[in-house]
Amino acid sequence: MLSDTSLPVIKATLPVVGEHVEEIAKRFYKHMFEARPDLLDGLFNRGNQADGRQQQALAGSIAAFATMLVEKPDQVPDHLLSRVAHKHVSLGLSPDQYQVVHDHLMWAIVDVLGDAVTPEVAAAWDEVYWLLANLLINKERGLYNAVHLSPETIWRTWRVVRRIQETDDVVSFVVERTDERDVKPSLPGQYVTLKMTMPDGVQQPRQYSLTKADDGQHRQFAVKRVRGLPTPDGEMSTLLHNDVQVGDEVVLSVPFGDVVLEYTDRPLVMASAGIGITPMAGMLSHLVQSGSQRQVMLLHADDSEASFPLRAQVSEDLAKLADGTLKTWFLTPAEAGAASGSAFTGFMDVSVVELPDDAEYYLCGPLPFLKSVRSALIAGGVPAKDIQYEVFGPDLWLADFQ
Repeated sequence: MLSDTSLPVIKATLPVVGEHVEEIAKRFYKHMFEARPDLLDGLFNRGNQADGRQQQALAGSIAAFATMLVEKPDQVPDHLLSRVAHKHVSLGLSPDQYQVVHDHLMWAIVDVLGDAVTPEVAAAWDEVYWLLANLLINKERGLYNAVHLSPETIWRTWRVVRRIQETDDVVSFVVERTDERDVKPSLPGQYVTLKMTMPDGVQQPRQYSLTKADDGQHRQFAVKRVRGLPTPDGEMSTLLHNDVQVGDEVVLSVPFGDVVLEYTDRPLVMASAGIGITPMAGMLSHLVQSGSQRQVMLLHADDSEASFPLRAQVSEDLAKLADGTLKTWFLTPAEAGAASGSAFTGFMDVSVVELPDDAEYYLCGPLPFLKSVRSALIAGGVPAKDIQYEVFGPDLWLADFQ
């Protein structure tokens, strides 16, 4: 993919760029937002900027892509491209914004590496950037075309018709369409982007997994209140929990997301922790709606039974399936002993469960949970290709899967 001129330059400079890529990412974002503060109004999640996760994710993606160009030039990083492209289109990113990113990223590379960035080095890394950008632009164009929409038309206003207090920290919102236009269908596991105006007048986007199958009129999603300790509380979750009531209107994108349940006859195992139950709830709802006969096992870990979001919904859906089972893990013996159904104590340990042969696996939860469960499954003989995962926020694990 790289030109014969650029390949040796990237090989030679990849170690030094890799060593400084996180600093490059930090300076890139700082420089871009100083020049274009409008990008923080409706496009970029400033919470991810504040805690550094977005910078880490960008750094990892750049390093992974450049390494692939050098070590595996005939491969295309489909997992990386798909994950990033779905997130981009859910935000309404347009192709012209790649030029803005390019200009500030190249500035940051020069700012960090100084005289080491000769014209030849700059040209080579410019080529790397546009190779990645054009792959994403093409994939994003395909995603927009698939739903017959553009970056400007993915948004729609919905009205809140119900609030469900799932736990002390989790509220489900049921919204209905406000006009007669057809509702774009969702696939099991997908999410929508919600845009809200913050108290300071700035619009902020957040993604939320859909927790119910489509009925042509409504969407349902759950929001966990983000409690800082010591960082500030999540501004979007706080606003939704405290201020958004039945009758209020919200703006949502059409559904996107690359972690989608495949309709096969193979057994299905879903493993989640905390609010990671939300895409699993959406998948279960779709399975019930389609009359699936698959063997389905849901494994869920939480602090306690009381903190298990959507427990009633997923339990009811599992009971409606031909072969659905639930296994739970709660942190203390007292919680596990008092829980209904089959409950274990402590962190999830998949080795204590008899898993079905030839199953497909879907994981969602905090990054340490994902790493632990995925590693345990692979150690137990599950092929890596049979394990998909969803992570909320910037995917700091993405670079490991190229």
